[in-house]
Amino acid sequence: MNNKLLAASVLALASIGAHADAVDTLKDFVNNVKTGHAAFTQVVTSPDGAKKKSSSGTFEFSRPNRFRFAYAKPFEQLIVADGQKVWIYDADLNQVSSRKFSQAMGATPAALLAGGSLEKDFTLSALPSKDGLDWAQAIPKAKDGAFQSVRIGFKGKDLSALEIVDSFGQRSLLQFTQLSANVPMAPEHFKFTVPQGADVIEQ
Repeated sequence: MNNKLLAASVLALASIGAHADAVDTLKDFVNNVKTGHAAFTQVVTSPDGAKKKSSSGTFEFSRPNRFRFAYAKPFEQLIVADGQKVWIYDADLNQVSSRKFSQAMGATPAALLAGGSLEKDFTLSALPSKDGLDWAQAIPKAKDGAFQSVRIGFKGKDLSALEIVDSFGQRSLLQFTQLSANVPMAPEHFKFTVPQGADVIEQ
């Protein structure tokens, strides 16, 4: 799964209040959580379960349509949405690609970040509690998207895990620490400046 899709999915979810079930918690997020940041670890598993890749980093967001998703290990990569475009910077290649926000996100969980209609874009359901977490599931109504489903796990008031299954059956599990919601975010933090000498690809 490419990191842009992971970013789109992760951004939609953050530390929010506990409610009757995780679906209510997700709906509450759309209405009440405007900014947030967290550290994460990510494990991507191939469809046959044989191959795994691990990475870690931080993410921050500010509604509407702004986020900063930074991978630190094993490779540096920065994904920034400034409200108009999504920028992806690969430090090793010194290469930047960009797309319009609407094109890059499409019918993904990033629609939650933009304040989209949950019921319009997704089929939501509460799942049985597992591993000490309360789970909700969001399945996109559009059948031609890049992912099959997103499962969101909450522990108490905080988002604890996010599991994404893409259209090829590849599974990505993200686990979160140091979550903070509705914290001050400077608008300049979500502006991207192309590094000197970097190649730029417009998509």
